[in-house]
Amino acid sequence: MYYNDETLVYFNGSFVKAKEAGTDLYGQSLHYGYSVFEGIKSYQTDKGTHIFKAKEHYDRLRRSAELMYIPFSYTTQELTDLTYELLEKNNFSDAYIRPLVICSPNMSLSKGQESSLVLLAWEWNNGYLANKMRIMTSSFQRPNPQAFHVEAKVGGHYVNSILACQEAKDKGYDEALVLDANGHVAESSGANVFYEKDGTLFTPAKGSILPGITRQTVFEICSELNIPVKETFFKPEEMKGADAAFFCGTAAEIVALDSLDDVPFTKAWEDTASEKVQQAYLKRVRLLSL
Repeated sequence: MYYNDETLVYFNGSFVKAKEAGTDLYGQSLHYGYSVFEGIKSYQTDKGTHIFKAKEHYDRLRRSAELMYIPFSYTTQELTDLTYELLEKNNFSDAYIRPLVICSPNMSLSKGQESSLVLLAWEWNNGYLANKMRIMTSSFQRPNPQAFHVEAKVGGHYVNSILACQEAKDKGYDEALVLDANGHVAESSGANVFYEKDGTLFTPAKGSILPGITRQTVFEICSELNIPVKETFFKPEEMKGADAAFFCGTAAEIVALDSLDDVPFTKAWEDTASEKVQQAYLKRVRLLSL
């Protein structure tokens, strides 16, 4: 699904075939989820293959490693250059890119002593945008920000995401809406959330969320289109029955939501400010003017 016999990855300083790459069974990343990663997308444009917001993603990867005490010496420019080389070697344009920083063998609960960079990519033509997702309020909460660096993208954090997402699917929904410890809306299992009411967009304030790069792009688009947007704390009851809502993230892009806990969003998607943001985002990632 993700690679074939000829797919190349970057691992531990060189390009190797994916089927030949391996990791140490005694590594902290395998045993404890002690790793940091990013999700990045590249697009085919009139100017060639373009990695969307490479600098922002790789700056965050380096910051995540710093927050988790993982030694990591690559610069943002080095990471960007290696990624373009990976795409070229695999002849990828529209692709999903997964940088991963894993730690050396260490079975103790102490900070990493050495790390290895892994760069993976696979072809990706986004199919989410045809869907209006039915979501439910999850029984699982976002991790407590006093217990984790929630602003870091850490492998172990995503066990929480798997639990929330699978619970929703087992109950017949497409995705989960996850709350924080105070019962406020936080995000989905792996994306940020916005809802729309009377032409204004609302999104959870920082605190328990991972403030995503796509989320920031939505702010930029709203500023350009003169769409009001507010960061605030709110309960799921305030979101139910709103005019529209969407999830946003690198993989998902902008995904329209159909309903929350079986309560539909009330306005036709094509008549919303949210749809204008969605269309503007699609143009932006392919370097087209608004």
